[in-house]
Amino acid sequence: MELSEKIAVLSAAAKYDASCASSGSGKAGDGFSGGTGGGRRQGASFGAALPAGVCHSWTGDGRCVSLLKVLYSNVCRFDCSYCVNRASADTRRASFTTGELITLTCEFYRHNYIEGLFLSSGIFADPDIVMEKLIETARKLRTEAGFGGYIHLKIIPGSGEKLIRQAGLWADRLSANIELPTDKSLRRLAPQKSGKVIFGAMEEVVAAEKENGEDRQRSRAFHPGRETPAFAPAGQSTQLIVGVSAENDRQIIGLSGALYRKFSLRRVYYSAYTPVGVPGSGGIPDSRLPEISGPPLAREHRLYQADWLLRFYHFSPEEILEGGSEHLDIQVDPKTAWALRHPERFPVELGRADYEELLRVPGVGATSARRIIEQRRSRSLSYEGLRRLGVVLKRARYFVTVAGAAIDRLDDLKRVRRVIADTDGGGLQLPLFDF
Repeated sequence: MELSEKIAVLSAAAKYDASCASSGSGKAGDGFSGGTGGGRRQGASFGAALPAGVCHSWTGDGRCVSLLKVLYSNVCRFDCSYCVNRASADTRRASFTTGELITLTCEFYRHNYIEGLFLSSGIFADPDIVMEKLIETARKLRTEAGFGGYIHLKIIPGSGEKLIRQAGLWADRLSANIELPTDKSLRRLAPQKSGKVIFGAMEEVVAAEKENGEDRQRSRAFHPGRETPAFAPAGQSTQLIVGVSAENDRQIIGLSGALYRKFSLRRVYYSAYTPVGVPGSGGIPDSRLPEISGPPLAREHRLYQADWLLRFYHFSPEEILEGGSEHLDIQVDPKTAWALRHPERFPVELGRADYEELLRVPGVGATSARRIIEQRRSRSLSYEGLRRLGVVLKRARYFVTVAGAAIDRLDDLKRVRRVIADTDGGGLQLPLFDF
């Protein structure tokens, strides 16, 4: 199979993995410094159009980056019912060689198509063998090809702890995908996977990070100029598939909160399940899978917003879904939904509120909250100036006062909910990072 065909097959096979984002961390230099590894040098430039396999991702500060996102192989021994690459799927199979991947990555990097590599794989052999191939690719990119871009490696479930520790020395980020929120769903839909094994890999990453931090402190103290390399400086992440199993949003958010606390994850990614049988999914429908017409994108979006509340707005999982609620409100974002359940907390006077109070106001993000506090140290606030500070007045207007004056009132919760829901565009128009 020609390299261009492999790129098409293995980039398409990787597109359902959502846990793909660059932190912008540097690892081994400031840029490409020559060499293409040991592979055959083939033209990887396909003209002015963006090549297959290049995906857009975002850093934590909202900067757009481009990554080469591919599988090493889409041959897989596992038969996870929801996966397009499962063993029983009737799909075209392909595998890169290490040399081909090195050549491809360096060529794309040299042509400024990409800023990094996201590399995963199907389980085509024993997990240790698959993990060794991913590590070999990353190691040779760093040591032989002089690749200074971002590298995200997937941890293969069941691979040994020594290999996980090696992977973190060459990659910026590691990730082990949980995919399903409970052991019950894993047993039903992905019987060859084990939640215990996946959590064990996460724990090994945490342990390696801690040891590496101690080693780096000692090297700085006793061997200045010869500092120990950082272990996976962009941390670790995971992915949950939304809508393929019966778990509700309460269970998913609760799991995410526990993962952040226990494993210090940088991100939990949520991937709306794409039904098997729709165009582009490949394969024949499985009777264990839900019959839905398309991916639940609105639900995925709300989960991302709830996740943002967990990580940056100091909400607990119990606050996001209170009482007997099992699912997030599709009509309004989760912070607005919380505010409408707690009208006694509003309006908030922007001239006096502390940072934590500001974070609870719909339409005020973490950045705009900091700007409000900074501005009021030297000059007064005004409604006209709030937009320049990043406040979304379409939502905030019902929940704030400035010098005691209000734009609107929170006197009719149904009316406010209806107006905000109308401006929400069904949930898919809201900004992901600051709401």
